[in-house]
Amino acid sequence: MAPDAAFTALLVASSGAIACSLVIERLMTPRPRLLRPASAWALHIGLCASAHAVLTLLLGRPWFAGAALSAFLLLLVLVNNAKMKALREPFVFQDYEYFTDAIRHPRLYIPFLGWGKFIGAASGFVLAVLIGLLGEAIPDERFVWSGQLGAALVVLAGGILLVLVAQRKLPAASFVPENDVRALGLLSSLWLYRAAEQLRLQLAFPFQRLLPGEPAAELPHLVAVQSESFFDARALHPGIRRELLSELDRLQNEALAHGKLQVPAWGANTVRSEFAFLSGIAAEHLGVHRFNPYRAVAAGNAVPTLASHLQRLGYRTICIHPYPASFYRRDRAYPRLGFGEFLDLRTFDQAERDGPYVSDAALAEQVAAILRQASGPLFIFVITMENHGPLHLERVDPAEVEALYTQPPPPGCDDLTIYLRHLRNANRMIADVRRTLESGARPASLCWFGDHVPIMPAVYARCGLPSGEVDYVLWRTQPSWPPPRRVDLPAHDLATTWLRALGLAG
Repeated sequence: MAPDAAFTALLVASSGAIACSLVIERLMTPRPRLLRPASAWALHIGLCASAHAVLTLLLGRPWFAGAALSAFLLLLVLVNNAKMKALREPFVFQDYEYFTDAIRHPRLYIPFLGWGKFIGAASGFVLAVLIGLLGEAIPDERFVWSGQLGAALVVLAGGILLVLVAQRKLPAASFVPENDVRALGLLSSLWLYRAAEQLRLQLAFPFQRLLPGEPAAELPHLVAVQSESFFDARALHPGIRRELLSELDRLQNEALAHGKLQVPAWGANTVRSEFAFLSGIAAEHLGVHRFNPYRAVAAGNAVPTLASHLQRLGYRTICIHPYPASFYRRDRAYPRLGFGEFLDLRTFDQAERDGPYVSDAALAEQVAAILRQASGPLFIFVITMENHGPLHLERVDPAEVEALYTQPPPPGCDDLTIYLRHLRNANRMIADVRRTLESGARPASLCWFGDHVPIMPAVYARCGLPSGEVDYVLWRTQPSWPPPRRVDLPAHDLATTWLRALGLAG
C-alpha cells in the first residue's frame, strides 16, 4: 500500500469508527439527545478520534482498531442498559470498577447483564479479534510519516485539541445521571464525572459539631443492623402472610421511633445508604462522590461519623460484614470512619450459609458472642448479606409457597418467594438480637433499617413498583414512654435521631 493510501485509509477508518459510535449511542437507555451543546459533540468526537488513533498506533490495523473501539462502546451500552433495568440508573464513571469486580465477584454482576448477552459479547469480541488479525494486514508504510504514522498522529493531535477545547465549554454536571446522559451523551457525562472525582470531600460534617449529650444512666450497648434489601414487602401482594414480619411489628409497637426511611439507593449500591447513615450527610451534598463515597474516603478523606463520635464517648466500635474486606474498599475506608475493628468474611469461614451468602442467623450469633465478652460499651454495626441478589439464581421449594402466602403470588413471581424466604430469616434475626440485648446487664438499643429495596423487576411489573423507601426501627431495652412515634426520615438523619433519643447527643 502506498504511503498516501495508508494515510487516507486511516482517516476513513477513523471517520467510520466515530460514525459507529454515534449509532451505538442511540441504543442506550435513556437515549441521549441529538440536540446537545456543541462542546459535548466535540468532546465525543475528540475522545473517539484519540482512542482510535492510539489503538491504530498499537495495532497497526486501523479498521481493526475501529472495530475494537466500537466493541468496547457497545459493551458500555449493554452494561448501561442492564444497570438501568435493574437499578434505574445509567452507567456512571464511578462504575468502572464493575469490570474488575465482575471478574472477582461474577455472581453479583454478570447475571444482571444476562449470561446470554455476556457470552454473546465475549464471543463477538473474540470474533472481532480473529477477523481483525486475519482480515487486515499491517501496511509496510506503518511508520512512514506520509503514511499510517503521520495520519495517526494527525488524528490524535486533532482529537486531543478537541477534548482540551470542549472540556472548558461543557456545562456543569447535575450529578443526576439520567439527566446528564440525556443532555450531554454517554462519553461527555463520563468525562465530567471523572473530572469531578478529583475534588476532595470538603463539607461541614454533622458529627464534627455534634455535642456529646448526657445519657441518663450508664452508656448503653448500641447495635445497628443494616439489613440487606429489607423493607416491608407485605404491601406488594395481599396474600403474603402477615406473621412473616411479626418481630418487626413487635419492635415497632415498643419503639422509640419507627417509620419509612428515604435511602439514596435502589436495588444495590449499599454503600450509599451505609455512608448516609454513618456520616449524616445527604447525597446531594456529596457531588459526584454520592455514587461511591468510599472511594473518596479510602483516598484520604477522613470523615467524622457516628462511629468516631461514639469512640469519643468511650465506645469500642466494631463493624461486621460477611463479605471480602476489600469490596468497595471498606478495609481502607472503615478506619477513617471511626471503626476500631472490622470483621469480614474471614470471620465466617465455617459459618452457616442460607443461599450463597452467610446467614442472618450466623450474624446474630456473632453479635451475641461479642456482647457476652464485652467489658465496656459497644457500638456494633452489622451489614447483612443473606438477602443479596441475584434472587433468580436460587430455586423455589413448592412447600415455601404455602408457608409464605395465604394465596399464591401471580405467575412469574418466583423472585418474590425467594426474597420472602430470606426476609423471614431477617425477621428471626430481629428476635435473636433483641433477646441478646434484653438478656444483658447493660442497657442497650437497636437500630434496624434496610439499605434499599431488592432487584425484582418482573415482580414489580406484576405487583406494582414500590416507592423505594425502606423501614427503620429505633428500640431500647427499657420501656419507651410515651408510645412509639411514627416518623419518616431521610437516611442521613437516622443516626442523629437515634443518639438524641438515647441522650447521647445534644
